[in-house]
Amino acid sequence: MRDTETLPRDVAAALAAASDRLHPVAARVVHLAETGSTNDVAASLAVQGAAEGTVVVADAQTRGRGRSGHSWFSPPGAGLYVSVVFRPADAVYSPGAGPPRWAGLLTIAAGIALAAGIERATGLALDIKWPNDLVAADGAGPRAADRRWRKIAGILAEGHTVEGALRHVVIGYGINLSPAAYPADIAGRVSSLETELGRPVDRAAVFVETLAALRHEYGALRAGGDADVVERWRRRSPSATGADVAWGKGNDGHVGVTAGIDESGALLVRHESGVTALRAGEVTWR
Repeated sequence: MRDTETLPRDVAAALAAASDRLHPVAARVVHLAETGSTNDVAASLAVQGAAEGTVVVADAQTRGRGRSGHSWFSPPGAGLYVSVVFRPADAVYSPGAGPPRWAGLLTIAAGIALAAGIERATGLALDIKWPNDLVAADGAGPRAADRRWRKIAGILAEGHTVEGALRHVVIGYGINLSPAAYPADIAGRVSSLETELGRPVDRAAVFVETLAALRHEYGALRAGGDADVVERWRRRSPSATGADVAWGKGNDGHVGVTAGIDESGALLVRHESGVTALRAGEVTWR
């Protein structure tokens, strides 16, 4: 396990230059050549008392994962694999105490942060696709039938509670920086920043700008900016309104049209029986 001092020089220099914008994020950075999952490492450090803002970054993951148990393809040298420890309850825990209301919006805030950080570092504007994907898209309109989405980045937020009290949240994200030999089952649905831009990208800049944006969005939530965070997410997600979707399986399957997100970040879907708020589970974009 290597800490900040042994990071690649360009990354260490970029972190140092941005320290005022990052604090307390990245006060400690653990850099790994390879690990199973950066989220697992960050969670272990958090349980051991790691300070809020501790960052784990790896050059490759062997067991990278996304939402709903999906794996995240994390080959060496092709992506940025990062996890950050947050402590929304300010390390004050009472038995049975629930997390602050805004903690449920951390994935939404992280989506905005990644989109903003990537755009600042590279100039590439990406869409957010509920709940946690950043995509490049061709075509117009919200429907999958009218657009071709290519996944660039994903987010996984995992909380840890003890006796009902939230101890910490790890926000992990993976960004495809450069082309790779993707597995056949995902090759047609993913892309990279360099592929979309047609030029190399600065890994250190993407790392620092996404961390800085994440720190900003987290601070906005803590300061009571829940509604503003939700509204800015809506503006970055054209598919959240007017897209045909399906959810559930077999006899429990349903179809409908997206109608935005509510104040908790749930996806609203209008269908023949009314409006359903989806907070978890698989959604198929049609």
